[in-house]
Amino acid sequence: MYGVCGCCGALRPRYKRLVDNIFPEDPEDGLVKTNMEKLTFYALSAPEKLDRIGAYLSERLIRDVGRHRYGYVCIAMEALDQLLMACHCQSINLFVESFLKMVAKLLESEKPNLQILGTNSFVKFANIEEDTPSYHRSYDFFVSRFSEMCHSSHEDLEIKTKIRMSGIKGLQGVVRKTVNDELQANIWDPQHMDKIVPSLLFNLQHVEEAESRSPSPLQAPEKEKENPAELAERCLRELLGRAAFGNIKNAIKPVLIHLDNHSLWEPKVFAIRCFKIIMYSIQPQHSHLVIQQLLSHLDANSRSAATVRAGIVEVLSEAAVIAATGSVGPTVLEMFNTLLRQLRLSIDYALTGSYDGAISLGTKIIKEHEERMFQEAVIKTIGSFASTLPTYQRSEVILFIMSKVPLPSLHHPMETGRTGENRNRLTQIMLLKSLLQVSTGFQSNNMMSALPSNFLDRLLSTALMEDAEIRLFVLEILISFIDRHGNRHKFSTISTLSDISILKLKVDKCSRQDTIFMKKHSQQLYRHIYLSCKEETNLQKHYEALYGLLALISIELANEEVVVDLIRLVLAVQDVAQVNEENLPVYNRCALYALGAAYLNLISQLTTVPAFCQHIHEVIETRKKEAPYMLPEDVFVERPRLTHNLDGVVIELLFRQSKISEVLGGSGYNADRLCVPYIPQLTDEDRLSKRKSIGETISLQVEVESRNSPEKEERVPAEEITYETLKKAIVDSVAVEEQERERRRQVVEKFQKAPFEEIAAHCGARASLLQSKLNQIFEITIRPPPSPSGTITAAYGQPQNHSIPVYEMKFPDLCVY
Repeated sequence: MYGVCGCCGALRPRYKRLVDNIFPEDPEDGLVKTNMEKLTFYALSAPEKLDRIGAYLSERLIRDVGRHRYGYVCIAMEALDQLLMACHCQSINLFVESFLKMVAKLLESEKPNLQILGTNSFVKFANIEEDTPSYHRSYDFFVSRFSEMCHSSHEDLEIKTKIRMSGIKGLQGVVRKTVNDELQANIWDPQHMDKIVPSLLFNLQHVEEAESRSPSPLQAPEKEKENPAELAERCLRELLGRAAFGNIKNAIKPVLIHLDNHSLWEPKVFAIRCFKIIMYSIQPQHSHLVIQQLLSHLDANSRSAATVRAGIVEVLSEAAVIAATGSVGPTVLEMFNTLLRQLRLSIDYALTGSYDGAISLGTKIIKEHEERMFQEAVIKTIGSFASTLPTYQRSEVILFIMSKVPLPSLHHPMETGRTGENRNRLTQIMLLKSLLQVSTGFQSNNMMSALPSNFLDRLLSTALMEDAEIRLFVLEILISFIDRHGNRHKFSTISTLSDISILKLKVDKCSRQDTIFMKKHSQQLYRHIYLSCKEETNLQKHYEALYGLLALISIELANEEVVVDLIRLVLAVQDVAQVNEENLPVYNRCALYALGAAYLNLISQLTTVPAFCQHIHEVIETRKKEAPYMLPEDVFVERPRLTHNLDGVVIELLFRQSKISEVLGGSGYNADRLCVPYIPQLTDEDRLSKRKSIGETISLQVEVESRNSPEKEERVPAEEITYETLKKAIVDSVAVEEQERERRRQVVEKFQKAPFEEIAAHCGARASLLQSKLNQIFEITIRPPPSPSGTITAAYGQPQNHSIPVYEMKFPDLCVY
């Protein structure tokens, strides 16, 4: 029957005749529009025929492709596109199956034009919103084929570009068609993401290759429109923008794998660009998921080359800064913990020379300069991310980092041995560098919250270590915290300016919170400044930092009491240089003289007391004439001009405490306090911080110092604490506790088992004893004093005080007014 119908056109079904009529005799004439309108009207009038129309068009297209009649192929696809745009009935699903079958046939062709034609039809289909869902449609073939087209390596550059762009458009169509439809195949599955994301990144990666050909200005606009990199970026942004919370991981993992496989962490330019696209495309509340992925990837690559880890860290830095503007969530401390852990691992790698801790034949040798580069990248990342955090989170990060610093104290044992010392030192330096990065630019109106006691104690304990570099970091960290008005750079050089107004200092009145802070911690700060000045290994940078710290305390935290104490402190530093009990080198002594001159010159102009300023000015002028080596202009230069002998310095070259007390006392300052020389109170913390290792000390000498007088300290002989004394103390305390527990048990048992009469008698005896004691106290307090006339002798020759009422007592005339 079908053979007969095929021979007689009039007997063929109407839908076939309508389909045949849209094809002209000459394919170059294009689609017959009038007949196409009839076919469209028929499809709309009889929607049940739509699937047959699609099947017949598919049959013709497959036949024309096989016969290389590409003109009719284009006409068939144009007809399919128009039918898709016009029909939205429930029967569209069956028609779509025929349509997708024809698109797949075109994509399988080796002809680039047919591939592009099929892709364009699929993109049009993807933009159609269907009225009815599809439960069984699959796009696996299209994802694979479009991804393959994205990697086209056709010999002709122009054709290659078109194929790649068609592949990107096809992937974009698949995403649009499936991403928001829960009934469709899940495009976020790893099997799909592992193809889509690398294909887009591949075209993003080759943007430099396309730009290097530098088209002519006339061709530039056309080339820009045909740039696969821009299209891939737009598609990637759209994909990530549609990602839900649970899909972020599947979208980010292929990016990390692609960067690993193509070694794109080391140049890091492309990796940073990719993650900037990601961070600006995803929803802000999902930013912390990307950070977590990067942190996990950094941990997974902890044994990779330092350049790879440095690239990951710098990408993490850029991503974290962007994420901080949105929501980082609970990953703040997690991020810093991971970075600090990587910092310690890098230090171990640099010390051991391998990732396994021991060098063998198969071990990869580590380059120390690359590890240093990685460490600097970690520190930079810590600082850049911390700078974007709010104050309360930044304070938590500061405390967290400080808690990781190994300190030589009884509660924080350090590693022993030469390797342990090097590891401890490098760890301290790196963590203090990180802390300095975090503290830079830190703004807090309340110093009590900015420098809490637990943090300040740990920080200052490192200020007295033997390592000069560590001491310098501590001073710079303190300066960063105290400087709240940007005055730090104005004290970068030490000088004796005759007029400090040219510095344009920003000075505010000391707040109540700052006053409380200084009352609590000032002596601790002064002690550490004083002891830091006495260090023999100090360099010019140390003295500049000490001067900056003194100056900033005077500007930010000073009241009259603080000013007096700072002057006493500087005068004590002058005495250190003069007496030289520490046997300091000549440079250090000259530096202390110069430091005192510069600070007193500054504080005298800040206090604006004329007599004080005059005395400081006179001493400085005398030094300029007779001893310029005691001024900063001659000491803190590239080639210091020093003297060979500092013994026997005349009094005219020194700032005199008596003179300063006199002039400041007349202006309302506490002259009595100024007259008292400053003497620091040494603590066990100072001695502990001097030790390189906790294992070097066998016993600790505890000294009980008298604090009644700031000038003289009476010391009780030191008690040596050894293992036996500690054991005896522990045993005695246990015995006392046992006795007390037994006594309580007996009392409870007595009240539980003894008869009532016995308990009443016991309580009555205690009550009578208490009453007798009270009667004695009342008799002593209420009884009038004895008579001024003396005593009278009672019987038996015993003297007896005779109580006389107050109103009868006779007082001497001197007491009468």
